[in-house]
Amino acid sequence: MGFGGTTLQTLKLAALPSPSSSFRSVFKPLSKTFLYRHSHTPRPQAPLFFVKGFSVSAVQTTIATAPKATSPDEKGVKSQWKAAIDFKWIRENKDDVASNIKKRNSNANLELVLDLYNQMLNLQKEVERLRAERNAVANKMKGKLEPSERQKLIEEGKNLKEGLLTLEEDLLKLTDELQQEAQCIPNMTHPDVPIGGEDSSTVRKTVGSPREFNFPIKDHLQLGKDLDLFDFDAAAEVSGSKFYYLKNEAVMLEMGLINWTLLEVMKRGFTPLTTPEIVRSSVVEKCGFQPRGANTQVYSIEGSDQCLIGTAEIPVGGIHMDSILSASVLPLKYVAVSHCFRTEAGAAGSATRGLYRVHQFSKLEMFILCRPEESDFYHEELIKIEEDLFSSLGLHYKTLDMASADLGAPAYRKFDIEAWMPGLARFGEISSASNCTDYQSRRLGIRYRSSEPASTNPKKGKGNLSPPQFVHTLNATACAVPRMIVCLLENNQQEDGSVVIPEPLRPFMGGIELIQPKSR
Repeated sequence: MGFGGTTLQTLKLAALPSPSSSFRSVFKPLSKTFLYRHSHTPRPQAPLFFVKGFSVSAVQTTIATAPKATSPDEKGVKSQWKAAIDFKWIRENKDDVASNIKKRNSNANLELVLDLYNQMLNLQKEVERLRAERNAVANKMKGKLEPSERQKLIEEGKNLKEGLLTLEEDLLKLTDELQQEAQCIPNMTHPDVPIGGEDSSTVRKTVGSPREFNFPIKDHLQLGKDLDLFDFDAAAEVSGSKFYYLKNEAVMLEMGLINWTLLEVMKRGFTPLTTPEIVRSSVVEKCGFQPRGANTQVYSIEGSDQCLIGTAEIPVGGIHMDSILSASVLPLKYVAVSHCFRTEAGAAGSATRGLYRVHQFSKLEMFILCRPEESDFYHEELIKIEEDLFSSLGLHYKTLDMASADLGAPAYRKFDIEAWMPGLARFGEISSASNCTDYQSRRLGIRYRSSEPASTNPKKGKGNLSPPQFVHTLNATACAVPRMIVCLLENNQQEDGSVVIPEPLRPFMGGIELIQPKSR
C-alpha cells in the first residue's frame, strides 16, 4: 500500500513462540572500561540439563532445523538454524528430563524425541556404510581393470550414489523433525523451585506495608483523567484498544523513570544500549520463546521473517550470536532501553484495564552473560538491583520464587516482584528476573573460551586451547514503565487529587514535586 511514495508493511499475528506474561524482559565495540566484575566466591551449582560439553558424538548429532512451513501468503523465508542440543545427555537422563517436563506442565514429547534420535543414529550408520562402499569402489577403479570389470564398478558406483542421495534426503528430513521436537523441551529446573502452578510460588521477601488512606482512593485511570495524563479514547481511534497517549506530567514521569533507572543500573557496571525493535523471527525462537497454547504474543511483519520485539531480552541476546568470547571479558552486563510490543491475546478482566496491560510500552531490561558457575550469583545480584530500585521509590512489594509450571521454557529459575496497587486492591507484577543457564546460548551459539591451556592436551599451538563452553544468560526487568506509573500514581495520591513525585525522580522531571489537577 502506497503512502507518500513509501510502501507500508502490514502486520500479521504470527504463530511464533510467545513470551510468558511476565515482564522479564547496534553498539560500538566495547572498551574494557565498560566491563565490571565483582569479587566473590560463587555458590556451587547443581548439574544442569544443558551444561554438559559436547563429545564428538554429541557434535555429530547436533541437527540443523529446516525452515518451518509457511502459508502461501507468507513470502518471507526463514533462515535455517540449529540448537546445540545434547541428545546423548537427554537419552542418558531421560527419567530426570521426563520428570522435569511434567513439573513444567510442558507439552514436549520426550518419547518422540528419543525415538527420532534412535532412528537418526541408525540412518546415520547406514549412510556411513554406503559412503564407505562408494569410496571402496572409487579406489578399485584407480587400478588397471578389464573393461567389463570397470563397467561393473561404474554401475555399482552409480547405484550406490543414487541410494546414498535418497538416504541423505531421508536423514535431513528426520534430523529436521528431531530438532524441532527437541526444541520444545524446557530447561531443567533449579532444585529449590516450588513445584506446581502459580499458586505454589513462595514469598522470599516482603518490603513495606500497604498505605492507609483516610479518603476514598482512585485508580490510575481516574487519576489520569482528573490530572489530564492519559488519552485512551483518542489512541483507540488511532491504533485500537490497549493503546494510549501519555500527556503532560505523565510524559515527564516516563522520561524520568527511564533516565533515573538507567543511571542507577549503570552505576552497577551495566553498559547502556538502545536496541533494534524489529528482529528476525529466528532470533525470537533462538531465545527460547516457545508457544504455550494457541494464543501468540508476537506481532510479525507480513511478507518478511521479522517480528516486533516483546522484550529487549531478544535483541540483546542476539548481540553475541554465533561467537566465541574471551573468558576475560565475562561477565558482560547490559541494560537496554526499548519499546516492547505484545498482542496480549486472551487477556481480559479488570486487571487489564488502563496501563496495566497494553500492546506497546517502554521498558528497561538488564541482561548478563557469564560463566556457568557464576549464574546463581548474578541471579541474586539482579533481584537485589530490582529490590533496591523499588525500595528507593517507596513501593510496598513482595519477591516471589516462581513455581515450576509458571516458568517460561528458557528459565531455570525465576523471581518475580509484585507491588501493591491500591486501585486494584491487590498486588500486580512489575518485574521478573530469570536465570536461563545455557538454554539460550545453545540456541544462539554464544560460547566462551578460557585463556588457560587445556591440561589434557600437551600439544602446542591452537590445539592446546581449552575447548569453548556455552555461557549462561540472565535477564531481569529494571523498569516496565506503564506498571510503574500505575504504582506511583495510585500509591502517592493525595486527598486533594494531586500526586506526589518520589524524591529520586524529581531531578529527572525538571524539579516537579507534585502533579496537581489542572485549572478548568
